[in-house]
This record gives sequence, structure tokens and C-alpha cells, in this order.
Amino acid sequence: MNQTPMTLLASPSSRRHALRWAAAGVAAAASGPLWAQRAPQATAVEVWKDASCGCCHDWITHMEQNGFAVTAHDTGNNAVRARLGLAAKYGSCHTALVGGYVVEGHVGAAEVRRLLRERPDALGLAVPGMPVGSPGMDGAVYKGRRDQYDTVLVLRDGTSRVFQKHG
Repeated sequence: MNQTPMTLLASPSSRRHALRWAAAGVAAAASGPLWAQRAPQATAVEVWKDASCGCCHDWITHMEQNGFAVTAHDTGNNAVRARLGLAAKYGSCHTALVGGYVVEGHVGAAEVRRLLRERPDALGLAVPGMPVGSPGMDGAVYKGRRDQYDTVLVLRDGTSRVFQKHG
């Protein structure tokens, strides 16, 4: 049985199928060629650190590998931490600003993404100190060691609560 394009579109389901394909083609044409479409823009991170700190560099690499665009300043972070209102007790070796939040120390990219998704009324996140096994403190020199630690959500009144437990 020889069917023409018109007889193929005779049934309602065939017409719906053809209309879906046509609509998809129009949408694809309107969005431009695939090679011209851009990937979603990376989330900007601005970080202040010591120029010679290797673990800060490793944390920056962790963030970049997880889709963040990092701008680093090789100056001490103590003044920036104080200016942003984060108490010294939450301190670590680098301070970052991401989406209006302070991110202190070796906070993981997944936790930063969660912070940006949930948007709590808080100052930001901190991993006080430099726990082994946290992002940037997880290199080969530590031979797979992983300390237990918490990422804390620092509230605007200076108090904190556990945001994520590790280990």
C-alpha cells in the first residue's frame, strides 16, 4: 500500500505527532544553531587568601572544577573577614564572597550550591580551622585521612548551627 504524506497525516495522532515535530523544529531554529548556544554562566566567587597557601589554591581548584568562576586576591583575609562581619572564631585560611554570602574556609562546592539554592537569612557558611579531608585539605599528602568536621551556617547575630556534618 503506497501512502502519500497527506494520507499519513489523516489520523489525529499522526497530525499531533507531525505538529510536535514541526514545533520542535521552529523552537530549535529560534534558539540558534547548537554551536552558538552558551553553557549556563558560572557562579562568581571572590576569594581573599595568602599568596603562598597551597590548600587555598587547592580549594579554588575544587570550586572551579564544580562550576564556579573564581577571582582570587593574594592578600590576607583577616581584614576582609572582619569587614564582612564574620567573627574570628569561624576563621580559616581564606575568605570568599559568593552570591552575597560569606564562605569561610574549606566549605565544599555542594554546600555552597545548597546555600545559594535555599537562600537562608544568614551571613554565610564556615568550616572553622583547616580540617583534613575537607575540600583543599584532601591532597595526597594526607594519605586519605579524613577528620570529622562540621560546616556551619553562621547567622547574622553571630550564632551558628550545623549546616552539614562530615565524617
